[in-house]
Order: sequence, then C-alpha cells, then structure tokens
Amino acid sequence: MLKEFKAFIARGNVLDLAVAVIIGAAFGRIVTSLTDDIIMPVIGWITGGLDFSSYFVVLGKVPAALAGSSDYAALKKAGVSVWGYGAFITATVNFVILAFIIFLLVRLVNRIVPRPEETLTNEPSPEPADVTLLREIRDELKKRA
Repeated sequence: MLKEFKAFIARGNVLDLAVAVIIGAAFGRIVTSLTDDIIMPVIGWITGGLDFSSYFVVLGKVPAALAGSSDYAALKKAGVSVWGYGAFITATVNFVILAFIIFLLVRLVNRIVPRPEETLTNEPSPEPADVTLLREIRDELKKRA
C-alpha cells in the first residue's frame, strides 16, 4: 500500500495539482489584499467615504456592551446574527478580479504554448491508400500512351 501511495504521489499530475493549490491560495491572499487595501479604499474615496464592510443588517440581539456598534467584525465575533452584504460585495469584487486575472493568464499561456492539435494540423495529412493507387495507375497509363 505504501508503494502504491508513493507511486501516486510521484506522478506529475498530483504534484502539479499540489503546487497549483498552494500557489492559488497565496494568489488568493494577494487578490484579497489588493481588493481590501487598494481597490475598495479607492472606490470609497470616489463615492465619498463609502465603506462596504460597514454595510450590514443586525438580525439578532446585540449584547449590551456592543449596543449601537457599527463594527461588523466585533458584532460577528460576539456571535450576533448579522447579514453582511457589504462583506459579500467585497468578496464578489475579489472573485471578479481573481477570475479576470486567471483569464488573462490562461489566455497568455494559450498564446505562448502551442496546442498538440495545432502542431498536427500544420503537417500535411497522409494521402489515403486508394488515392495513391489511383495516381500510380494514372501515371502508368500516361507512360504507355
């Protein structure tokens, strides 16, 4: 069983997938930071101080210590039921940015790395055997005439 597991792990696809997951997680944190620290503050500045993280609706009872609080993270940490649509907007922006960057990367790789089908289509396809035979017959008849 251990040998099978080693063979499974040593296959290229599994290692490639593991590397992709690790890089994807790190890249996700970069995109989250880009959204939270760069893009959303600019959007807030353009819209006159709009902060999406402060957009939420309290659905449950708020503890006395947090009464009147507008701190989404503190309310959530205290266990208050909060509908945080501002956090959802931020997560959606994160997703759109990440999806667009991945689209650009895939597009770039597709332009750089040729696909196997493209290399095969550039070569002339071999002639069918019956066509070759007919050409030989034609050429032989031309020689006799």
